[in-house]
Amino acid sequence: MTAEAGSADALHVEAHEEGPVARRLEVRVPAGRVAEAFERAYRELARSARVRGFRPGKTPRSVLRRLYGPAVAEDVERLLVSETLPAALEQSGLVPVSDPSIDADPPVDATPFAYRAQVEVKPHFALGDVKGLPARRPSAVVGDEDVERELEALRQRHASLIEEPDATQARAGHFVTLDYTGRVDGELFEGGSARDVTLELGAGQLVPGFDEQLSGCRAGEDRAVRVRFPADYASPALAGRDAEFAVHVVSVRRREVPALDDEFAKDLGEFETLAQVRARIRQGLEETRARRARGELRRTLLDSLIERVPVEVPPGLVHERLHRRLHSARHELEERGLRRELVERQLARWEEEWRPAIEREVREEWLLQEVAKQQGLAVDDAELDARLAKLAEEQGGDPARLRKAYREAGVLEALRGQLLEEKAVEFLLAEATVEDVASS
Repeated sequence: MTAEAGSADALHVEAHEEGPVARRLEVRVPAGRVAEAFERAYRELARSARVRGFRPGKTPRSVLRRLYGPAVAEDVERLLVSETLPAALEQSGLVPVSDPSIDADPPVDATPFAYRAQVEVKPHFALGDVKGLPARRPSAVVGDEDVERELEALRQRHASLIEEPDATQARAGHFVTLDYTGRVDGELFEGGSARDVTLELGAGQLVPGFDEQLSGCRAGEDRAVRVRFPADYASPALAGRDAEFAVHVVSVRRREVPALDDEFAKDLGEFETLAQVRARIRQGLEETRARRARGELRRTLLDSLIERVPVEVPPGLVHERLHRRLHSARHELEERGLRRELVERQLARWEEEWRPAIEREVREEWLLQEVAKQQGLAVDDAELDARLAKLAEEQGGDPARLRKAYREAGVLEALRGQLLEEKAVEFLLAEATVEDVASS
């Protein structure tokens, strides 16, 4: 496709399709415009350049060209691309979904300048009939056994550690507090010594074989513990090595859980009876399961939509979204003081894990936007204000102030888009074939 205006000073633009989401835009900038760009660049350079033998602003163009020619050409290239690419995209009718990549030869003064832009676009796809999409809705029913299980977990979390008499021999399930010093080949090693460390015997919290050798120990006792670090131990310097720890047992304690009665309820701080605790647990479980059920219903519905209407996602768009999130994640991890190697390792894992999620996110957005368009759905200002009021209530703020903050941050229309996607999902659910299934 070629888009060209009649004037000699106009851009010459050709767009070539290279795939469902890829276009190559070839742009030729006329010589006159290139000459103007060079003139501006050298005029600005002449004002700022300090060349021995010439007064400021009086250095001849020939001298500036000899000293700064390649740098000026780079500046002119950036200038011409930034000035002409928006117009070239408009002429060609292309709407990029990611930043175009540019390939160009260095511009030459008073000579037409050509460059190529690789542009990613939203693909064309036919939505077709989206009624009757299959979806699954897990049960959100909460049984008495679910409540009792949560109540018991709550009781265990509020257990106390009770000091045992000095003569008590520690067994599996006891909590022992230790001071220890470790050596490999008679030498202390990093991370091998600690004080006031508490571990549960039998839980395997330290190196395999460590707590088994403490079985039967008493408070005040000293023991020698010999272990071999696993071959795949996290520290390569210790992997497969033998170590000996000098251990001093500070105390032996047992875990004592409270009785399930009204006194336990009162100790929690906001209840008078155990029945009230059970009621709160049930309410919380019901809310959690209902939320999960809605999430699973939405996910399986959109699984069906994605399967029915395949959509190719531009890799550059995924890359941009992914690296914006990784950049934000890096900042958060560094703010928490994590070591650089741990930050890099975590970001590498997230880069692999997040990529398919972002691809799916884009597919969902485009499909739901098309559903909204097909069905004539829209979000008016009253609906937007209602959501802002709800958000402000949840945050304890003022709706008008929140709207202003959203507008200044440039995310007000993103919120409108989110509401529009919710409407599209509601439409699809109303027409879907929903199967109620047992909760997993």
